[in-house]
Amino acid sequence: MRLCLLALLLLLATGSDVTASEEDRKPNFVLMMVDDLGIGDIGCYGNDTIRTPNIDRLAAEGVKLTQHIAAAPLCTPSRAAFYTGRYALRSGLGSTGRVQVLLFLGGSGGLPPTETTFAKRLQEQGYTTGLVGKWHLGVNCELRGDHCHHPNTHGFSYFYGLPFTLFNDCRPGEGKDVLADLQNTLWQLTLLGALALLSLVCVRVCGLLEVSVSVIVAVTCLSLLAFSVWFVPFELLMTWNCIIMRNQEVVEQPMDLDTLSQRLLGEAQGFIERNADRPFLLFLSLAHVHTPLFSSPGFAGKSRHGLYGDNVEEVDYMIGRMTETVDRLGLANNTMMYFTSDHGGYIEDADERGQKGGWNGIYKGGKAMGGWEGGIRVPGIFRWPGRLPAGRVFDTPTSLMDLYPTLTHLANATHSDRLLDGYDLMPVLEGRTERSQHEFMFHYCGAYLNAVRWHPPASESVYKVHFFTPNFSPPGAGGCYDTKICFCHGSHVTHHSPPIVFDLHTDPSESSPLTPDTEPRYQEVLQQTARAVEQHRATLTHSHTQPDTHSPHSEPVLNQLSWEKILWRPWLQPCCGIFPFCGCKENTTSTLA
Repeated sequence: MRLCLLALLLLLATGSDVTASEEDRKPNFVLMMVDDLGIGDIGCYGNDTIRTPNIDRLAAEGVKLTQHIAAAPLCTPSRAAFYTGRYALRSGLGSTGRVQVLLFLGGSGGLPPTETTFAKRLQEQGYTTGLVGKWHLGVNCELRGDHCHHPNTHGFSYFYGLPFTLFNDCRPGEGKDVLADLQNTLWQLTLLGALALLSLVCVRVCGLLEVSVSVIVAVTCLSLLAFSVWFVPFELLMTWNCIIMRNQEVVEQPMDLDTLSQRLLGEAQGFIERNADRPFLLFLSLAHVHTPLFSSPGFAGKSRHGLYGDNVEEVDYMIGRMTETVDRLGLANNTMMYFTSDHGGYIEDADERGQKGGWNGIYKGGKAMGGWEGGIRVPGIFRWPGRLPAGRVFDTPTSLMDLYPTLTHLANATHSDRLLDGYDLMPVLEGRTERSQHEFMFHYCGAYLNAVRWHPPASESVYKVHFFTPNFSPPGAGGCYDTKICFCHGSHVTHHSPPIVFDLHTDPSESSPLTPDTEPRYQEVLQQTARAVEQHRATLTHSHTQPDTHSPHSEPVLNQLSWEKILWRPWLQPCCGIFPFCGCKENTTSTLA
């Protein structure tokens, strides 16, 4: 009897040790972000023609957020806010002019080294951190190779992918994206210079006028200068911008889009397999579905929505493979998986092949359209078997900025040394509350406060106040089709006094503005949002050259999207080979690092 009792006690003690060990083990994180995906492109968000069974499965096995909001409607500022948990303006990544994202990999702008990402915080907690895919937050500051903005500098132990982004320039025949009007002007100046030089030479040879050699030399130099300013940075953009790096080494320049999807997927799966026995964070930042659209042969022509639909269905396949990898390795119960898009779909882009951008469902607007819902409301799906309830749906306002405090809380990281704009999502995700902590959200168009969202306590209403809106073109259109992208300044916007007010609870498509006659709380909405804006602005630096007063390690916040910062500099250009003869092809059969 005594022996049986002793054996039972030993078994209980052993079992409790195992349980304690499992509880003490830090969770893994697999974050997956699509580029330019519309919320209406996914089956579980209402699409019934594009097939997304794997993403739908994530939602069925986890939590779906239906009011998940990007902090900006464009790549660079949205991703800066995602990584830091702070509005992009705090990092100097709010645009005051036409340039709203980084345009050249050889520019000096990017996410400042003084900012702290969730990857860096988790790295400090012993996590192995990896980024596979798109970065688009800069590389170098002063010299080629200083890597001040590089993912490795910002907390990612491993990086493989695009340090920049996809542009149409990355695929021959798809047209030009980067400052196309400036390119055209420079080309015309080059032609004028060549014509002037030819005319002077003919006049001198024919003896019609006395033209000195010094004048011909001067015009020749000016013509060559104009040609160089146009040809080198712009006509070679595919070489400069469209590259793949592994950590700080350029491994392919320019990149081959035909094999990109398989390589990104293989790298992401390999990272999980190599780190299955330790806490890890993986961010798979897909190149899809940004233009130029590309798809693997197995998906070409398979969807009912042309090339764009093929891209979305390939994305779904990749998400399925990632989920399968986590499950196959027995990591599901200790791994939070997250799926989202960096902002809404790009609705102005189309050609003879059809629509090249996403569908934003019932929501107005899209990519680069300020605070209109279609540009900022994105999918938000969390899966964590055994920890999060399956099949739950929450409509409370949440933000991509919430990932920072959520991940750092779960990793037991210390509190941030600076002001955060996101909140820990776990009380919502676990079903402990129906409301997030976001009473107010601030929606920026570049550096300008465009709109404010207010979710009053004890109310289902979510009011949206627009201070200005982008001017759509042509008149009556649903986007900026004349310019291909909306701008946030000057004559490109219309300011509203009083502001335009909507209740998203009853009017999610923002089609029926409220008035004092139709909304009893109309004046209260304006007063409450005005007070919130005043308090919010008090937390911001007053210019792009003042320090963040909430950080003990604050330094001046410089505008990272000024012309000085974004223009191409040859001494900052990443290169495989000897600059300017950059070019290499990755050996895809080599063993993954």
